[in-house]
Amino acid sequence: MKPAVFAYHRPTSIDDALALLDQYGFDAKVIAGGQSLAPMMNMRFAQPAQLVDLNGVRELAEIARRGDTLVVGALARHHDVATSALVREVCPLLAEAAATVGHYAIRQRGTLGGSLAHADPAAQLPLVAVTLGARIQVAGPRGTREIAASDFTLGTMTTALDPEEIITAVHFPCRGVNEAHGFELFSRRHGDFAIAACAVTTVVTDGRLAALRIGVGGVGDVPVALDAVAAPFIGAAADGQTCARIAQDVAAAVEVADDPRIGAAYRRELVETLCARGLARACNGSAT
Repeated sequence: MKPAVFAYHRPTSIDDALALLDQYGFDAKVIAGGQSLAPMMNMRFAQPAQLVDLNGVRELAEIARRGDTLVVGALARHHDVATSALVREVCPLLAEAAATVGHYAIRQRGTLGGSLAHADPAAQLPLVAVTLGARIQVAGPRGTREIAASDFTLGTMTTALDPEEIITAVHFPCRGVNEAHGFELFSRRHGDFAIAACAVTTVVTDGRLAALRIGVGGVGDVPVALDAVAAPFIGAAADGQTCARIAQDVAAAVEVADDPRIGAAYRRELVETLCARGLARACNGSAT
């Protein structure tokens, strides 16, 4: 298959890109890595009349630390995020998750902003953003705004972005003192989207949980943070028994979509197993 006819634009600044989106409205579509959009265009599921290529806007590829925040530009490639010494140091959960995206060729082209904007419910990076409480910076004709990651994805491949807006960066909190993480996913084959995935961070002090964050993705329309499930376990012993109890509560609380090919009961069991594994890694401090 080949895409429908379209006009191609390659702006070199955010302002130029926004001007094009404002001019063409719903007829325009932004492309960055193209790992999701290009196949959709080839299959004619997407038929934009105007294609706005962001690859000339180099300022969108920045990865930098600003105080206690890691700022990752929307154009940052998965490979760059996964291998960045800075990301691995201050936000290792993000680096580990980025390294699991697709295959090497996909990681070389796919972008953080593209993954978030595409909003596939099984994607790893939206899950990490929700788990960590990241904030997504977007720009449009009326200026810039920030959207909490938990509010950004509204449903399967549906986001809070207005048609004339683009993601410019994502703000992740830097890892806290003594914070460890675990990231676990299960897919049919290496490189496939996850059937279920779990991300956790912990702080263990004197053998007890001093902080805990848990996120689950791949099982519903959007990735979710289970803060209400995590809260009662603050102060509990950071041992295998506690990890098992938390995993059971997470599996019971998460909404799991039923699929003729993958039953809800099976996915729920996967969530429990993956959560327990991720918690064990984090509580043992083995995640680096």
